[in-house]
Amino acid sequence: MNNDRISALEIALNNEMKEREFYLKHFERTSNVLGKAMFLQIANEELEHYERLKQLHEKWQKEEKWPEDLPLQVAGSNLKTIMQEVIAETQNMQPGDVDDLEALRTAIDFEAAGVKFYAKLRDDSSDEQENAFFDLLVKIENEHLQSLIDSETFFVDPAQWYQQNERSGLDGA
Repeated sequence: MNNDRISALEIALNNEMKEREFYLKHFERTSNVLGKAMFLQIANEELEHYERLKQLHEKWQKEEKWPEDLPLQVAGSNLKTIMQEVIAETQNMQPGDVDDLEALRTAIDFEAAGVKFYAKLRDDSSDEQENAFFDLLVKIENEHLQSLIDSETFFVDPAQWYQQNERSGLDGA
């Protein structure tokens, strides 16, 4: 069982680093202000996940069990707030291009896979701390997923995004 967990953590480490590299690449490539802010924020959050998983991996290899002294903390995502702030502050935003939209859709697939992967690790665990840790990662990856879906909506149909997020009614109220 421990070997399965070590292997799963190695897969998670690899995935987090691949995703970080993907987000940094698109941060550099895009000229869209929202895309830049979003890709950089997710890249930084993925690095934090990687560092926490690396600590866990090292301790688990040494102790061959869930470490007693690993803090159950991973910084939450503030991606949604950043997205709303950038949109509110930017009057003449450079529109996203086809590559931005494709990057968003690839990122949505990454994050959906991450949610499933961490949920499986959570569901396969009988250790309460381990379960809570992976549940936290599920929630954060799901926040990324939802924010990316919101971003896709903004890129494809800004009017729909404003209607959903500004809570405006069609009657002008």
